[in-house]
Amino acid sequence: MTRKPITEDDLQGYVDDVLDAERHREVSDYLQGNPEAAARLSSYASQVAALRSAMDPVMQEPVPSRLNLAHIAAARRPRARAGFAPMAAAAMALLAVGATGGWLVKGMTAPATEGVAMLAQEASASYGTFASDKVRPVEVRASESDTLKQLASSTLGASAVIPDLSKAGYRLMGGRVVSTLHGPGVMLMYDNDHGSRLVMLSRKMLVDQNRPMIESSSGAVNGWSWANDGLGYSLVGSLPSNELHSFADDVRSQVTTAL
Repeated sequence: MTRKPITEDDLQGYVDDVLDAERHREVSDYLQGNPEAAARLSSYASQVAALRSAMDPVMQEPVPSRLNLAHIAAARRPRARAGFAPMAAAAMALLAVGATGGWLVKGMTAPATEGVAMLAQEASASYGTFASDKVRPVEVRASESDTLKQLASSTLGASAVIPDLSKAGYRLMGGRVVSTLHGPGVMLMYDNDHGSRLVMLSRKMLVDQNRPMIESSSGAVNGWSWANDGLGYSLVGSLPSNELHSFADDVRSQVTTAL
């Protein structure tokens, strides 16, 4: 019986431990004979662990009491019966926000779990994992342009774009496929003559398939993220937010023009 080829989905499933026993063994055998793929999966696992470590403590926090549906309902009971429908609609809206987009304003503790806001957190995690790596920050170097384009296209689809930030003084170093909580993404890294590095993470979006640009901040790392036609983009770096915004606008313009 001919064994099916190992695909990117198999590698992702291996990291997430969702393969059946037979396929898991096949991927293990494949990795033993492919050290480059094994190294890539090791970076996947490290990034997933970093994301889970960052998110789990916050996800265990209770919902703020002011957003608890029981408290909201109790506060509204004395009102006239006619006011119940608007209250129920507001409660359902709160549930929808909590389930799909996380809390979107300061002062609310639960993080985003999907959409562009989550993409921004994943990009920051990629930056934290790889930007400080002086040995192998990328797997495919910019000099291997055909391979890099093929990598991006096989992960994101034929519409994948490799932005040029040379006008901003940043040159493309290369990229790699990274694992996120919502599937594989392509991380591109750029640097300038002063040693500053930028990371752009792109992946397919299930939520926020088209979303205007939003600002994010995680410690010293700022970012701008958006989505267009089912693909999400997040540019992050240790730069002032307004400076990074102009770079993100340039990237968005290149991506939009290429589509």
